[in-house]
Amino acid sequence: MSRTSLSRYLIEQQRANNAITADLRFLIEVVARACKAISHTVNKGELAGILGEAGTGNIQGEAQKKLDVIANDVLLEANEWGGHLAAMASEEMDHPYPIPNSYPKGGFLLLFDPLDGSSNIDINISVGTIFSVLKAPNGDTPTEADFLQPGTRQVCAGYTLYGPQTMLVLTLGNGVNGFTLDRETGSFVLTHPNMSIPTETREFAINMSNMRHWQAPVKRYVDELLAGKSGPLGKDFNMRWVASMVGDVHRILTRGGIFMYPRDNREPEKAGKLRLMYEANPMSMIVEQAGGVSTNGHTRILDIQPEQLHQRVAVFLGSKQEVERVTSYHQA
Repeated sequence: MSRTSLSRYLIEQQRANNAITADLRFLIEVVARACKAISHTVNKGELAGILGEAGTGNIQGEAQKKLDVIANDVLLEANEWGGHLAAMASEEMDHPYPIPNSYPKGGFLLLFDPLDGSSNIDINISVGTIFSVLKAPNGDTPTEADFLQPGTRQVCAGYTLYGPQTMLVLTLGNGVNGFTLDRETGSFVLTHPNMSIPTETREFAINMSNMRHWQAPVKRYVDELLAGKSGPLGKDFNMRWVASMVGDVHRILTRGGIFMYPRDNREPEKAGKLRLMYEANPMSMIVEQAGGVSTNGHTRILDIQPEQLHQRVAVFLGSKQEVERVTSYHQA
């Protein structure tokens, strides 16, 4: 039986009522090729001498891994020349990256976290790439302000998971589909059509070591989860925590669950830990398109108007019933 490649899927989407444009199709294919190159590099690990610290830091003050820098460069170099982008922005760069004047410019903006969960890379646990595409405002070279669009204006979002299999999960705004990299042919192949998150769940993902720093609504909710069948929720829950957003969200897409990364009292001036533009917005679009819910504890994440390129946000996403429950505790 023949399988549908990513390219065929995108062409069919382009033909079906012009669901996407040719330029957007080309952009997604270029991002996918870059992710294949990153996957190959990640798989080599210490054989290529690319594990460990890079000796540099990003704008958030976090130490960069060598693979953070490599993955960032791969995505920049792959996407700068094709004529489909006006500019790019990365979690690993202070400011937007304009398309060099020697190349034609297009109508889209690309944002990405080049290697989510990179703290796991040295111990061979799944990491990934997260990306988001926005329309570029008309005019000259985009400014940082042009990137500050709410998540509802994303035209597509996706992530690539570098695990036992390399998978690309993509939404064009009409559902979520998963593609597995066939290393023999070099193609991403549709293997998980119409991915859907169950409304109810018995699994949650959160870093329990931070419990003493959580705010009261999160403590209340997690206490109820831990109480199991004898508690107010009336059922036992399992906890899973990969410490890679891509890994935790992928588990939720395949079997349900709730992922939580709340703000805490250590840095009360910060709205959360995860980045709105590079992580929360694209993952929220994917989760919503799969039938789930995503909030910051108070409001829908996709409705938040960004104020800064590297803005942080609290995140509660996954199965509808549980996300709505913990959100209601914040609003009580």
